[in-house]
Amino acid sequence: MLFWGASSLLTGYAKASLYVIEGLVINMTDNNPYGTAMESNDFMTMNKEYVFNTYGRAPIMLVQGAGCRVRDSLGKEYLDFVAGLAACPLGHGHRGLANAISEQAGKLIHVSNLFHIEPQILLARLLTENSFADKAFFCNSGAEANEGAIKLARKYFHDRGQHDRYHIVTMENSFHGRTLATLAATGQTKYRNGFEPHMPGFSHVPFGDIRALQGAVSDRTSAVLIEPIQGEGGVRVPPDGYLPAVRDLCNRTGCLLMFDEVQTGMGRTGRLFAYEHFGVKPDVITLAKGIAGGVPMGALLATDEVAQAFVPGTHAATFGGNPLSCAAALAVVREILSEGFLENVRRVGNYLRSRLEQLAERRDIITEVRGVGLMQAIDLKFPGADFSTKMREAGVLVNCTSETVLRFLPPLIVTEGEIDQMVDVLDSVLNREGAD
Repeated sequence: MLFWGASSLLTGYAKASLYVIEGLVINMTDNNPYGTAMESNDFMTMNKEYVFNTYGRAPIMLVQGAGCRVRDSLGKEYLDFVAGLAACPLGHGHRGLANAISEQAGKLIHVSNLFHIEPQILLARLLTENSFADKAFFCNSGAEANEGAIKLARKYFHDRGQHDRYHIVTMENSFHGRTLATLAATGQTKYRNGFEPHMPGFSHVPFGDIRALQGAVSDRTSAVLIEPIQGEGGVRVPPDGYLPAVRDLCNRTGCLLMFDEVQTGMGRTGRLFAYEHFGVKPDVITLAKGIAGGVPMGALLATDEVAQAFVPGTHAATFGGNPLSCAAALAVVREILSEGFLENVRRVGNYLRSRLEQLAERRDIITEVRGVGLMQAIDLKFPGADFSTKMREAGVLVNCTSETVLRFLPPLIVTEGEIDQMVDVLDSVLNREGAD
């Protein structure tokens, strides 16, 4: 088992110098922090023996990080443009976040929602005061948040005597989670295959096609659930006017508009929430990933009218909104809302976009550059997995999604210099692979 040990501090970041593994103290300053006691390959062998084989893991083990950089068990350093799949907005080893977690852990980690929880209340106030919402519910993941949103939509209309109004429309290429309900909501068959029969009550229409959505919404539709920008679907931005038209459709038909902001929320696009870019306010949004800086947390925000559908006994989460995760989230959200932070995200996001567009002008393999803020991607003519592997070997971590899309989700503290380094490596890899 792995425990943080004694630490030395870098400016703005907590850097652990010692680990304890089954009583063995290991100095992280060594090139191979595991010394001769246990090689990293031993851990990878143990992983195969003891851990479910549900992930296509890269053959490295990350053990330490500071800012936008991480180090593996062999001492190799990487520039991180994955950021825990957008879950680490403040990067790695952030001192303020580490201190908030440590201080709260010394007070209370968990007490259950049978009692009032101070950091949970403060977090709910902070999120609602900076959004359209009036109420917040806390859980542990994006899938849980979306599951809660689905239940909330059904319960909202059930309370109004409209018991048949449970249908929810989502988008093709969407991703909403891996529970049975959120799988049914997800508009990608590759995630649903093997888990039949699918939960009824969901239909999928093309993202960005308002006519198709109009045809799918009926008097049995309780909600439209949509990502303002599709993440796992390939960083797809909606066409101009689409989201306002969706809002208007929901108003006219009386169904709820629910935004899945699990990936786009918490400053990722340069605004606290992505819906702010489009001049549209939803009835419900779901959050997770970056909200607590890597500590597991999800959230469901709603207007007071909709939130009233959940009363004691209708929905719960044992660990949801526990003191530790809420203390972490408070530190993260306060930092994101601090003066100049989001403005800087927009500035460096524009810089990342411009560097990718410059590269696309020289590389025919790149068919499109897409994204907003620090959620950017390039679509390639060929599958991108090999390119992400080559970039990892060259010291930069990026993610391939939707087969041909390289997605860039750096910590929100990334610098222009680090963006230059990433793009230079990407250019070199494309050149080496003959991808002119």
